[in-house]
Amino acid sequence: MTTTPPTASAVRGPLVRFRADPFRTGNASALAHDPDGLLICEGGRVTAAGAYAALRDRLPAGIEPVHYPGHLVTAGFVDTHTHYVQKEAVATFGNQLPDWLDHTFTVEQRFADDGHARRVASSFCDELLRNGTTTALAFASVRPGSADALFEEATRRDLRIAAGKVLMDRNAPDGLLDTAQRGYEESLALIERWHGTGRNLYAVTPRFAPTSTPEQLEAAHALHAAHPTTLVHTHVSEHRDEIPWVRSLFPDRDGYLDVYDHYGLLGPRTVLAHGIHLTPAERDRCARTGTAVAHCPSSNLFLGSGLFPLREAKEGDHPLTVGLGTDIGAGTSFALLRTMHDAHKVAKLRGHPLDAVKACYLATRGGAEAMGLGDTIGSLTPGQEADFTVLDPRATPLLADRAARAEDVEDLLFALLVLGDDRAVRATYTAGRLAYDRDAATPFATG
Repeated sequence: MTTTPPTASAVRGPLVRFRADPFRTGNASALAHDPDGLLICEGGRVTAAGAYAALRDRLPAGIEPVHYPGHLVTAGFVDTHTHYVQKEAVATFGNQLPDWLDHTFTVEQRFADDGHARRVASSFCDELLRNGTTTALAFASVRPGSADALFEEATRRDLRIAAGKVLMDRNAPDGLLDTAQRGYEESLALIERWHGTGRNLYAVTPRFAPTSTPEQLEAAHALHAAHPTTLVHTHVSEHRDEIPWVRSLFPDRDGYLDVYDHYGLLGPRTVLAHGIHLTPAERDRCARTGTAVAHCPSSNLFLGSGLFPLREAKEGDHPLTVGLGTDIGAGTSFALLRTMHDAHKVAKLRGHPLDAVKACYLATRGGAEAMGLGDTIGSLTPGQEADFTVLDPRATPLLADRAARAEDVEDLLFALLVLGDDRAVRATYTAGRLAYDRDAATPFATG
């Protein structure tokens, strides 16, 4: 199944990448922009990135760069929270989160069929590439075969996927329950099979505190402690009604976040989805432990769950590590361009702006740092894996008209995140290899 990246490849075109966190340093220091840039890749990694005139003599012999004039080359998008098994639940009407989950549970029970899992995993991975996403942190279902299917399809495409079977031993339909012991054993087998194999990473995945007993959370900690390079992926404080429910289920704990803290599930490789209603003290605890939050504005708006306080999270002496998540299927688009757009709207509703540079950082380097991969992907630094996306500012007539009037690269990025979607993704490269080409007769590469 493993594809072999070409020995060398290169692309030329306007190039943007991040040198630092713009929330901390300001946009000018954080963003690097080469109007005529060159990206050279060898063995699946970036070997040079910068101005074409300065780097053209470093092109490997026989390598002619693919030229994307008038486009924008950026690091591949990083989706820090999504549910591949909820792809078929997208655009399903529901009142708020508790009611919507009833339909989701029905959809997830279909993954008892391995053939169904493979079909959905294949289309899910294609949608990631179509939308310029090269790394995703995803929930599978409680069935271990659903995780197998996703890892297999990601491997065929050289996608970086972090995923895990869901741990859920209470407060869900019988067909979706495991036990603390079985969940541990099935997760361990998946870790041994997939974690660190190719580009795959395993994420220990308790669904959220209300659907796991204390015994299962202890088992989740044991898995992560024995395999510390795995991630931990779960939900926290998405909806206000969750918080008193968690208190009733864990009366000895001091709030929702403290449940995870007590069971040793916070830390630099933990990504908590949503976190809308975390208290300032809880956000500070996340920051101090290195725990990241996946901001999922599209699904939060769709379900009416609330408005994440991004400015408060990123300011102060202990800023929170934040990435962006599409949260398919409560999220309504695979396009992180659309997620950035919604993050801008949420920030406005909370009374502060979110500019395009900061939004794009959250979708690239910020997401990589949230997943503990800041040294591996996200900023097109030499030595990093060569995952990148080519954006087309002329993808639609309206976008083309607006892009033609862009004052600078920041203005162009803003036009792309407001008006762009999958149509604006011209090409997606994984490990230096063309994996998706919008304009090709057969757009998806095969491995």
